[in-house]
Amino acid sequence: MGTGKKEANRKVRQGKTGDGMQNVKVKGENFYRNAKKLKTLNMLKDGKERHNAAGKVTQAASYQSRETPKARIEPNRKWFGNTRVISQGALDSFRQAVAERTADPYQVLLKSNKLPMSLIRDAENTKNGVKQHAAKVAVESAPFEDTFGPKSQRKRVKMNASSIDDLAGETVKMHDNYLERLEENKLLSGKTAEEMAEIGPEADLDLTTAREPIFSKGQSKRIWNELYKVIDSSDVILHVLDARDPEGTRCRSVEKYIKEEAPHKHLVFVLNKCDLVPTKVCAQWVRLLSKEYPTLAFHASITNSFGKGSLITLLRQFSSLHASRKQISVGLIGYPNTGKSSIINTLRKKKVCTVAPIPGETKVWQYITLMKRIYLIDCPGIVPPSKSDSEEDILLRGVVRVENVEHPAQYVAAVLRRTQPKHIERTYEVKQSEYNDDPIEFLSIIARKGGRLLKGGEADVDGVAKMILNDFLRGKIPWFSPPPRKEGEGTEEMDKEVVEGREGRLGEMPGKRKAETLSEVASTTQTDGGVEVDGDDFESFSDDEEAQEDLLKSDLDEDDDGSDNDSNDSDEVDDEDYEGAKVDVDGTVEGTGAMSNEKKT
Repeated sequence: MGTGKKEANRKVRQGKTGDGMQNVKVKGENFYRNAKKLKTLNMLKDGKERHNAAGKVTQAASYQSRETPKARIEPNRKWFGNTRVISQGALDSFRQAVAERTADPYQVLLKSNKLPMSLIRDAENTKNGVKQHAAKVAVESAPFEDTFGPKSQRKRVKMNASSIDDLAGETVKMHDNYLERLEENKLLSGKTAEEMAEIGPEADLDLTTAREPIFSKGQSKRIWNELYKVIDSSDVILHVLDARDPEGTRCRSVEKYIKEEAPHKHLVFVLNKCDLVPTKVCAQWVRLLSKEYPTLAFHASITNSFGKGSLITLLRQFSSLHASRKQISVGLIGYPNTGKSSIINTLRKKKVCTVAPIPGETKVWQYITLMKRIYLIDCPGIVPPSKSDSEEDILLRGVVRVENVEHPAQYVAAVLRRTQPKHIERTYEVKQSEYNDDPIEFLSIIARKGGRLLKGGEADVDGVAKMILNDFLRGKIPWFSPPPRKEGEGTEEMDKEVVEGREGRLGEMPGKRKAETLSEVASTTQTDGGVEVDGDDFESFSDDEEAQEDLLKSDLDEDDDGSDNDSNDSDEVDDEDYEGAKVDVDGTVEGTGAMSNEKKT
């Protein structure tokens, strides 16, 4: 290979091929300084003053001139007055309008951080959006004339007794009660008579209420840490309640914390286990709780669920509200054994969370993917501490595992009080006349009928009591808590508080149906005796009512299949199916695509 060819290959390897005009500069091109170098030079040149031959400053540096600039304010009153003025009447009307929207549980204020929410949320020292001075508040609450001077008013002490004799009688009662509790505490102290004699009769004993450690479950620091992690990570919080006792399974302290510390999070009530109570009672609970937060009725079941389509549609609406985010997180909180993990399994149509009919199965929080834009967070059950809750209240809410209770027979009396005798007779084939409301006699009869005897032919009372308590908690014995009513209010007046065009039944079709469809549904439900059962005559569900429930659930399951297919194919909400959907008062969803039964009928 020649020398010229080698040089040519070397130039190709080194990228030096060309016509040799790379270093030739064109006229007008600044090939001495680039933009960065010019900026640096201008900074250095501008930062120094210029002098003449005599040394005097001819041009001062930037921001160092001693000459006063000539300035003049434009004679316009806008510079001296308020630019935005609103009257007090307009401010009150604005406060009222925004407060109504904020208090409505079925409306959401978008971009609330850009609204003057401080005008609506009055603090302790704020009145109508104006901060009140502490001295002014003190003077208005206690004027000078009423506090000092000849016209001063002295406040009387509030006492329960109207006279000295009544006060003395109350004192005697309190003293007798104290002595009785002191004597009881001496008997329960476990000390012998000789030891008590050595201590002395006037020894002070702590009058504390003994409570088994098992009744403090769900209150540990670890459980509350898991709860706060779920609340902080969630955009929507589903508070799962037991439909048999919604008021007893509400965590009001958690609701207060969310309302005060995280008002931007959406709280929704889910009445689970609605299949264990009459439909009419569940509908009344839904209407009552809907005044505070959106409420849905739900029955958790992988094969035969109820309310699944409404819940998925509601979650999709929340997802569309937060369209700027890639996904939203939905946390499920509530008492133990209310069905939080079962709801997640129902939404996923398969077992993704471990479930059991005993409390405390879920130990830690866990993420589950429902669809691309919606994530579910399972949380362990929590029990807010309350001084008013007794041991039997805690046990009958399903918080405690019955097999760990030391003396379960003492809680059977509460079961007999909450249930009706005909339900006990139908379940255990024992008539009320046989035991006369005596729980121990009732337990011994059932033990002897079932052959559960101990040594010497004695009845196994504790074993039978655990069996009855488990039947009570797992729905084998029908029971429910009726919704509270106002004084002088009957069932007819409560039924009138229903949305216009609706009957107030669960699973009812939307109010936008044709009159023919509504009349058919009304005639069908009126002929069924199970729906119109009153709370006193409830004997679980009749065959006709079960057939109606199966019909409603099958319709919703078909809707759920469509919603799940949509969730698998795409995470976006279909405009044709879900546009304009709105949650109604009784837990169903109104809209063109929220329930496809409208097209089927």
